[in-house]
Amino acid sequence: MISAGPFPLMALVALLALGVAWGFARLLAPAAEERRSRAGAVVLDAFLLGLLGARLAHVAWHAGDYLAQPLSIIRLGDGGYSVSAGLLVAAAYALWKTRRWAPRKPVLLGLAAGAAFWAIGGMTLFAMQRSAIPLPDAVLADLQGQPAPLSAFAGKPVVVNLWATWCGPCRREMPVLAAAQKQHAQVQFVFANQGETSEEVAAYLASEQLRMDNVLLDEESKVMQQTGARALPTTLFFGADGRLHSLHMGELSRATLETRLRQLQ
Repeated sequence: MISAGPFPLMALVALLALGVAWGFARLLAPAAEERRSRAGAVVLDAFLLGLLGARLAHVAWHAGDYLAQPLSIIRLGDGGYSVSAGLLVAAAYALWKTRRWAPRKPVLLGLAAGAAFWAIGGMTLFAMQRSAIPLPDAVLADLQGQPAPLSAFAGKPVVVNLWATWCGPCRREMPVLAAAQKQHAQVQFVFANQGETSEEVAAYLASEQLRMDNVLLDEESKVMQQTGARALPTTLFFGADGRLHSLHMGELSRATLETRLRQLQ
């Protein structure tokens, strides 16, 4: 899993893209320090407003999913941004802000350089991630102790959720995943419990009245080792070709899960 410690590298790429945009704007602005400072400030404000616009547009587009969990709207780490809306907001703000006093050309060129860096970096990371993480070939066990190879799920889209009963975010997202399994019969869901016994898992499912297929035991955390996952919960989305399509670290909201599933099919 491509990350820098606990942070996905796409977040780091976004910050680096901001740095590129800010640096270009200041470098291309007239030599007067006041002009350079203004150009950098406009780029920073445009980035923040673009981020906000990207989030609001995504929420509006998927309002039906977010209404079921209103608090997930402000859970920014859950993901869910409209890139096109964000770029439009950032560009519109930059054009408006530079209509009189700030140097327009350096600001727009800086934003363009940052957007290009982000796009190239994102595509590169996606290609690396997709080639590096195939559907794991680990052999797990079902709750009755019978072998359950993950390779048996190849040929269809597969969602592999890494979880544990002691993990609070795992417990909170489990009803969302269970409901999605029932609603998306064309997608296979695998719930790979990490490091616990069948008794512990069965007791948890019974206490929460959760009925799910493909609840498997990974007592040695083989899937975490093979995918490089560093935290729970982690959810991996594999295409029918067995290659990683996307991944999510942390608790999944219904809105984000539905978005990822639509992209997967």
